Amino acid sequence: MKPSPRALLDFSQSSLQDYVDCPRRFQLRYLQHMEWPAIAAEPSAEVESRLKEGLEFHRLVHQHLLGIPPGELENAADSPHVRAWWANYRAANLHLEGWSLRSELTLQSMIGAHRLVAKYDLIACQDGRAVIYDWKTWARRPTNEWLENRWQTRVYRALLVKGGAVLNGGRPFPPEAVSMTYWFAEFPGEPASFSYDSLRLERDWSAIQGLIAEIVARESFPLTEDRRRCRFCVYRSYCDRGERAAEWQEPGDEESAAPGEDVDVQEWGVTTL
Repeated sequence: MKPSPRALLDFSQSSLQDYVDCPRRFQLRYLQHMEWPAIAAEPSAEVESRLKEGLEFHRLVHQHLLGIPPGELENAADSPHVRAWWANYRAANLHLEGWSLRSELTLQSMIGAHRLVAKYDLIACQDGRAVIYDWKTWARRPTNEWLENRWQTRVYRALLVKGGAVLNGGRPFPPEAVSMTYWFAEFPGEPASFSYDSLRLERDWSAIQGLIAEIVARESFPLTEDRRRCRFCVYRSYCDRGERAAEWQEPGDEESAAPGEDVDVQEWGVTTL
């Protein structure tokens, strides 16, 4: 017997994004726990390598933020991509001096009987302010508009306000004191930063609550009508939406910015809805 979404507790930005992109993908991945019958993009070996390198870069940055001297981590960068990303990171001035740094931190908040969970690459706190940093190793730099509309941006900022009081002496961060920055290892001089305010918080939290309520009440999970989303979906053969994977570096396509975006490196090791 397959589990009902009513019995499931945990949601994440990844699962909400999957549901918005395609309810059927959400069902196959999170409710039925189906194996992935297809690769996300071509060439498959290169895509898999990029994903592994992205995980390794995240681990290096995490170890550095824990206090390990960068010189001791040099030899751990064992591929040209990771070495280049690490060099870009070391050369970047992220202005973190004097900030309290929490790397690979998980926050959560209850929404009814369900739990919203997010694992942050870095939260930097100082004088009642908080900046979320998220490291991206994507081969292409998406537009700021695309990033701002993604559920990661919306969930991460809202959840920090709702569930981050432990980082601020027991007091919730005011929305205006929260911001989020995507830092691109391939484009170190082109970060994308997004501020926050009370109106955006109200909009986002209401949308998150509404989306979870919709999922829990749902009886059927139809396929997306936008077939472009199927090109990078590992479940496309289940849905008779093609067997050949798209090229992950196809021009003019925001979805190809990150091969295998379904594999959320922000939540590696954490299984959530």
